[in-house]
Amino acid sequence: MATTHNIENKRYRSLIVSIALFLSLIGALLAFTFYTSSLLERNTVLIDQTNQVANSAQAVIKDLFDLDNSYGEDTNSPHIQRVLERLEQNATLITSSINAIEQGGEITDIDGKRYNLPSINSQSQTQITAANEQWQLLEPKIQAYLKDADNIMVDSSDELTQAVEQAKTSSLLINDSLDQLTDEVFINAERQANTIRLIQILGVAAIFAYFLIFVFFFVRRLRDTDAEALAARRETQEIMETVNTGLFLLDKDLNIGQQHSRALNGIIGEDRLSGENFADVLRGRISDKDLKTTRQFIEQLYNPRVKEKLVDSLNPLNKVMLHNTSGEESATNRYLDFKFSRVYEDKDIARILVNVNDVSDAVYLEQRLEKERSQNDMQIEMLTTILNVNPKIINEFISNTKAHIDKMNNILKNPGSSQFELEGKLNAIYREMHSLKGEASALKLHSFTKIAADAEDKLDALQNQGKLSGNNFLPLAVHLDDLLSLSNTIETLGERINQAAPKSHASAQPMKKAAVTASLSSTNHASAANQSVATASFAGGNNIDLNDDVAEEQLAYYQDFAQDIAVRQGKQVQLNGHNLAHVTIPERLKKPVREISIQLLRNAVVHGIESPEARQAAGKSAIGSIDLEMQRDAQNLIIVLQDDGQGINYEGIRNKLIAAGRYNSEDASALTEGELLKTLFTSGFSTKEHADEDGGRGVGLDVIKALVKEYDGKLNVNSELGKMTRFVITLPTA
Repeated sequence: MATTHNIENKRYRSLIVSIALFLSLIGALLAFTFYTSSLLERNTVLIDQTNQVANSAQAVIKDLFDLDNSYGEDTNSPHIQRVLERLEQNATLITSSINAIEQGGEITDIDGKRYNLPSINSQSQTQITAANEQWQLLEPKIQAYLKDADNIMVDSSDELTQAVEQAKTSSLLINDSLDQLTDEVFINAERQANTIRLIQILGVAAIFAYFLIFVFFFVRRLRDTDAEALAARRETQEIMETVNTGLFLLDKDLNIGQQHSRALNGIIGEDRLSGENFADVLRGRISDKDLKTTRQFIEQLYNPRVKEKLVDSLNPLNKVMLHNTSGEESATNRYLDFKFSRVYEDKDIARILVNVNDVSDAVYLEQRLEKERSQNDMQIEMLTTILNVNPKIINEFISNTKAHIDKMNNILKNPGSSQFELEGKLNAIYREMHSLKGEASALKLHSFTKIAADAEDKLDALQNQGKLSGNNFLPLAVHLDDLLSLSNTIETLGERINQAAPKSHASAQPMKKAAVTASLSSTNHASAANQSVATASFAGGNNIDLNDDVAEEQLAYYQDFAQDIAVRQGKQVQLNGHNLAHVTIPERLKKPVREISIQLLRNAVVHGIESPEARQAAGKSAIGSIDLEMQRDAQNLIIVLQDDGQGINYEGIRNKLIAAGRYNSEDASALTEGELLKTLFTSGFSTKEHADEDGGRGVGLDVIKALVKEYDGKLNVNSELGKMTRFVITLPTA
């Protein structure tokens, strides 16, 4: 690149030197022409001046004779005054002109223009000297006469006579000398003119010859250069037609160069790319954000102060997906990988070389591998859950999941087009999804939790968008299918483990271990279409009553759930629930009790318990305490959850309502604590600033309220700011 650039510089340098020399010759000829024109003009003035001296000398002789013939006439007469004035002017003119001609000085003509007379040669100098000598004899006599010529008191006849007599002699000699001078100057001027014409002809011929030579060599060099350029272009074209990658150049305005590889059209999917704007080519095929970032990225590439390697790490078109714009359904979106490199001329960044490859196959392969890895990780995660959680709990989770999905499906199928009905459907689905997410999170089924959280994001967006339509709910069906597929996967894994487990008639301890690692089975393998709930089956020949074990695992289940949330929230908690093993929960209440307990625990850890630093600053233990108790009498099951956290901040609720625009300051100030508490149980309201996996969407308490209402229960909340919050939920057992 540098060598080619130097060669081109030499070519342009020789061309510039040739043109400069050609212009110099023309300039020299023009300068010489101007000079000779000035010289000829000066010679012409000299000839005019000698003629003027001769004419003035004749006028002087004539005026002297006129004065001599008119002597005795009144000197004040107009005739005498006019002749005397003319005689004096001509005498002065002859004196100054002869001196100027003799010395080559400056003269002024009758019109007032000034001229520089040329210096005359020696022969001409002899002639002007002879004329001057005769004038020096005549001029004093004229001045002597003119001194008193207009004075009637002085007789000037003698002076006039002397002047006339001298004029008769000098005038002839002066005229003869001036005629010879004029001839000499004319001959000299003609000689100079001939020389000038010869030089001009030779100069023009030289310039023309140089021009022909210049054109000849320039055309030949241009032809050679064109041949080299054609060969280089042919080589470049061969390379561009052969390479399998897309190659092109970009200027500062993001215009694509005229030359690019043939493969580029197929890779980009455009027939015409030369000269097109790169941003226009990408517009509509990548996001507006990526397009804006691409512009900024290329601007930084043209910034010499930014290192190229640093900018390359910010490349927004690294394995970017180009959307299909052809409108053909069969056409698939492709992944392209753009690489940008600077092209330098000397030390300046001239262009950006872009190398683009279609990496769709590689990306799709990576995606398949990633999907397989995710599926493997998911199965390992599920297998871990199956092996470490009581089969009955797993069985209940699968049953509850399918129940939640069925319920959401039924809600989606229910007719309803008014805004009120659509909002009701949205809140109902939100509650079911939140409950399902809570149970999955408690079992550490992160795949379930992730899908449910994504669905919650869409539901949250729908809650905030205002006006709803039936089409807004269509994307939720995908999430429901994914959740159902995952629950079937757990069920299938449980069946396989159950089938692979060896039969054993060992003692009670091995049997208990087998029970923990047992999995679910059913008469038929679970599938997306099969909504039946599998029943527990164990790997031994005997059935064992696991009520105590299940109760112990239930407490551990809640404790692990609370600890997981606390770790994610940066808090420390201790869950106490010693009486859980001594309470028998009716079958009809097992599902709502679990859901309510999960939501209460999450709410206590996320909203109730403070951070260790805040607790210590308030004089509390760094570890928050949560008590979960269940009591049963003849008619009711009572769930009590109490934490020693910060309590309910009613002023915080009031400020949140004002900030959300639900109330103005005056109306919010009039709300009672009971009314503010009811707000906490409305869907979509939360005092948490930012939503995450554990809370902040305003659904948990809404789920509790809905479940209590569904099972004809009662809900009581008691709180002391900075000290505690206590939830008491009463559910009828029958």
